[in-house]
Formats: sequence, C-alpha cells, structure tokens
Amino acid sequence: MDHFPMMARFNRWVNEKIYAEVAKLDDASYRSDAGLFFGSLHATLNHILIVDRLWTGRVEGIDRGVKSLNQILHDDFKSLQTARREEDARLISLMDRLTSEQLQATVRYTSADGTRRMEARVWDMLAGMFNHQTHHRGQIYSVLLQRGQKLPDIDLIYYLVEVGQAKMAA
Repeated sequence: MDHFPMMARFNRWVNEKIYAEVAKLDDASYRSDAGLFFGSLHATLNHILIVDRLWTGRVEGIDRGVKSLNQILHDDFKSLQTARREEDARLISLMDRLTSEQLQATVRYTSADGTRRMEARVWDMLAGMFNHQTHHRGQIYSVLLQRGQKLPDIDLIYYLVEVGQAKMAA
C-alpha cells in the first residue's frame, strides 16, 4: 500500500480509538480548558477537522468553508464524531485517487490568516497534514492519561499488526 493511502487508513483507525475514549468523558470534562493550544478537547478535535478540510481543499482546489483555525464546526460531540468519520472516509478516497504526478504537483494558496501567498508540493502538504493530526491527537491522548483513562496503543505498528501488514514476534 502506498504511503498516503496507508496514512489515511491509519488516521481513521486512530481517530476511532481517540473518539471512543473521549466519548467516556462527561460534557464538562470534554469542554473544560485542558491547557491545550485550543483549550478544550472539544475545540482541539474541531481544530483537527478544520485543518484537514483546509489542506484537502487546497489539494483539490476547492473552498471547504474554513473561516478560522479555531472555528467550531460542530458544537456537540456526536455531530463532531459523525463529521470526523465522514472526513476520514473522504480523506481515504482522496488519498486513493491521487497519482504520483499529482503528489509532486505544486499548489499555490493563501495562508489561513489570509496574509501570505504560499506554494508547496502536494506531498509536503499532506505530510504536514498527517503530522498535524498526530501532534494534536498526542495532546488529547496526554490529557486523557492525566485524567486516569487507560488508553489503547495507537502507534502505527499496532495498526499494521491489526490489518495484517506486520506481525508481533513470538
């Protein structure tokens, strides 16, 4: 499997695990300021979704409706979880369609704050997007651990074992 299709599937797998753990929290814990860059788990999960839409929109050359990096797309957890699942399916579809030539193409876009014209190779934009997801999910994982939750292993190798692309040694 090529790198980005694999990363999109891994991303969906991790998101399912993270959302399952966040779903165990009461609403006050979910919305309280956890000291994250975007404050709460709720705002951080919305931010990850926003940035995924921002980058995929740039790759596809479409406006995905991103107004700001701290935009709240969904104010309730269930709607956000549904939107996350839909975005993960969309992301897998996009990664499966991209050709080697498209991954090497340069895209011109405007920075999220609207102040700078930018350009980057699609490959680099997608690598940054997947890294961004990992960065913020790591923050969420840490908050959940600090709140006493026992969490599953979410490293790539565990995903690969689960889908039969790697093995645990005997």
